[in-house]
Amino acid sequence: MRGVRKQGMGNYTNPCLTMHQPWASLLVYGIKRIEGRSWPAPIRGRLWIHAASKVPEEATIKAMEDFYREIYALNGITDLKFPQNYPVSRLLGCVDVVGCVKCEEAANWEVLPEGVRLEAQTDFCWLCENPQKLLVPFEMRGYQGVYNLEKKIYEAAIRGLTPVKSPLPVKFPLPDPQDPFSLKPGSISAQVAEKKSSMVKKSSNLSVAIAGARAAATQFNKKNQDLQMNVMQNREPYSLRSQSKNKSVEEDGFDGETSSLAEDKQSNHINHVESSSHNQPRADLKQHTGPPSKVCSFLLLPFSFFMFLLIAWSNI
Repeated sequence: MRGVRKQGMGNYTNPCLTMHQPWASLLVYGIKRIEGRSWPAPIRGRLWIHAASKVPEEATIKAMEDFYREIYALNGITDLKFPQNYPVSRLLGCVDVVGCVKCEEAANWEVLPEGVRLEAQTDFCWLCENPQKLLVPFEMRGYQGVYNLEKKIYEAAIRGLTPVKSPLPVKFPLPDPQDPFSLKPGSISAQVAEKKSSMVKKSSNLSVAIAGARAAATQFNKKNQDLQMNVMQNREPYSLRSQSKNKSVEEDGFDGETSSLAEDKQSNHINHVESSSHNQPRADLKQHTGPPSKVCSFLLLPFSFFMFLLIAWSNI
């Protein structure tokens, strides 16, 4: 089962993004409204969400749920209902990406509720609306970056979507309603007053929750760096390995989605190397042309002694 990886803006058919849990389900359930990335969103419109294969730790789930409890409480919502489980290796549903702005723009955009502004924790913020979930999540493999769903998966998934009622639905206003790409990095910088009055005041509990959420994401980024380094070392000549150690690994904010994908790629690479070694010609099994081994010499001694006795007897 393969997806189609695309590069650049546009030219996507049924685009999909693989994310780690619990971030993936939080987005599909409408609790998470901003998806943080270190690169701008290349698409507008429907984006399918796939959960990576990494099973989330209980501490990670708790940290993210505490974070969202605190930021929703700022807007008077205290009975937040989280997903009952966080499935992995599954296509979960979709959201609509309506825009993408820089972190400082989203964090200071006063038209947004305070809790939404606090979700802005990374270089680029993908602004998401209209969450929908699959009644029965589909098992499938994910890929890095934004990629296209396989046609047969899309045709089955589109029939199983159901709308999700968000705890606090948000509409992100477009600078130009006629242009779906008008809400882009830098497009609202003139509207955003970068001053202390626009920043959300943080209580001690909120500060602890934000720190916990950042720590939960950092664990994936660290694993991602180690795994990608292993992949590069397995693929590169020895002379290039020292150079690869100096390369920086791109990090994504509250989501370390690439770590399990790098792990899958590493596993696939190792399996490929092993299978290739089994298929190589057995040139190393050529006949040995050197002197006979000690074992062979030992076995020849009784035969030589018998021949000596036979010759001696015939001469008598």
